[in-house]
Amino acid sequence: MLVLDLMLVGLAVAVDPLPLTAFLVVLPSKRGARKGAAFVFGWLVSLAIVVAVTVTATGNDPPKPATAPSLAALAIKIVLGVVLVRIAVRHIRARRRPMPPKKPPKWQAHVDSMSPWFAMALAPTLQPWVLIGLGAATVVEAKLTSWQSFLALGFYCVLASSSYLAMEIYAVVRPAQSQELLVKCKTWVDSHIDQAIIIGSLFIGLWFIADSIYLIINS
Repeated sequence: MLVLDLMLVGLAVAVDPLPLTAFLVVLPSKRGARKGAAFVFGWLVSLAIVVAVTVTATGNDPPKPATAPSLAALAIKIVLGVVLVRIAVRHIRARRRPMPPKKPPKWQAHVDSMSPWFAMALAPTLQPWVLIGLGAATVVEAKLTSWQSFLALGFYCVLASSSYLAMEIYAVVRPAQSQELLVKCKTWVDSHIDQAIIIGSLFIGLWFIADSIYLIINS
């Protein structure tokens, strides 16, 4: 279940529409490829730090089933799953009433003059930290004793960054064609942001709630 849960969280992080929207503003900007690379680097490093801190905190010795630390990790998953379900419900209710358009963040007005350092620091602040928390609670179960376990955690970090890596590579390889594609992608994401949040939050939230409750009952 460790690998499956990590893959689900990684995929959800990769397609979360809120940070994707921000990246789709940074990448087409002036010298966007350089800033995009810095953004991706900051994104990857912050994920790796969370994984490293979690493994270090457990001493590379995952808690045994039915112990207090193991049950605490499952309880955290349930709480974060409930948070995701509440986010989905809030978006469902918001769609039923007209909402004034949100003002874009102030940094977007200066995106063309943004430095790569700012882009790198921006990435961790935009990560979906509820999902990252679920990933960390899952990494608690990891024990790095073989190349397979290292590969699983490395693949989780890459998967969680895959959408950003793919767009960055395309922007570098096909700079002219990428501009039009990025605009189309942003338009699509902007028009489907609520649906993506609702579906993703409900699926991931309910999955971890049900899975954690099942493991608690059977521990």
